[in-house]
Amino acid sequence: MSGFDDMDVDTIWMDGEFVDWDEAQVHVLTHGLHYGSGIFEGVRCYDTDEGPAIFRWDEHLDRFYNSAKPYDMDIDHSREELTEATLELIERQDLQSCYIRPLAYYGYNSLGVSPQDCPTKTAIACWPWGTYLGEEALENGVDVMVSSWRKHASSQVPTNAKTTGLYVNSMLAGEEARRNDYVEAIVLNKEGNVAEGPGENIFLVNDGEIYTPGLAESILDGITRQTAITLARDLGYTVHDEAAISRGELYTADELFFTGSAAEITPIRSVDDVTIGPGERGPVTEELQSKFFEVVERRTDEYDDWFTYA
Repeated sequence: MSGFDDMDVDTIWMDGEFVDWDEAQVHVLTHGLHYGSGIFEGVRCYDTDEGPAIFRWDEHLDRFYNSAKPYDMDIDHSREELTEATLELIERQDLQSCYIRPLAYYGYNSLGVSPQDCPTKTAIACWPWGTYLGEEALENGVDVMVSSWRKHASSQVPTNAKTTGLYVNSMLAGEEARRNDYVEAIVLNKEGNVAEGPGENIFLVNDGEIYTPGLAESILDGITRQTAITLARDLGYTVHDEAAISRGELYTADELFFTGSAAEITPIRSVDDVTIGPGERGPVTEELQSKFFEVVERRTDEYDDWFTYA
């Protein structure tokens, strides 16, 4: 991903106002900056013949507001206001496709661990963002490693909430992988079962059936995960979406792939230098990936209710 200075974007929405990109700033003593007390979403908008189309915006908003609940965070803006702001951001910046980042966080007032006296601030930014793990990854797959860092348990923090501070765990795992010349990591949970990637859910294919860790495995219930499950079942596949997957099962899988709003559907070529299947995108992954892009690029009339058009 190139830096923001290389992108033709100039506006961010902050608490009801459109502000210049370079002026979208917070105080250095903002609570969320010190304690990671924020929640966010990552949403894709695709270039289609009907114009820019935001993928599963309603589901992302559902998770956004639900993520705020465990932290007693009151978002002072309605779904309608956030939707209108996002659509106007896309239009103002003439974006045909983009990545959308809604963010809510405890702001500046006091700096005790308790955010009780801190206001909740909300912002939305949009910018062009290509393939998360690289264009060639969609076809050739990626080489990954199992991280030495474990995923936090749902008894420690709410793993069903998309919380800013929790992504320190993701950063540690991902950077460990890249230091060791891998593209991405796989993170195990405290029981030693497969959880997910640093910013992706994971799927395993064996004997034509699809498996993905269940919510009890300390994963985020990804929107693209839900999409892949729906598409796979509609294509006739048996999907086990409450699976417990051991580390060893990764190495003997016929196919593995990541899903995520940023990663979309990305095949996994090897794990810890063990080649998965034939070492290339497998037939199940390819069919599911092909269907996914057919849907998000609106080359089919199916699933039209998944889209919000700008």
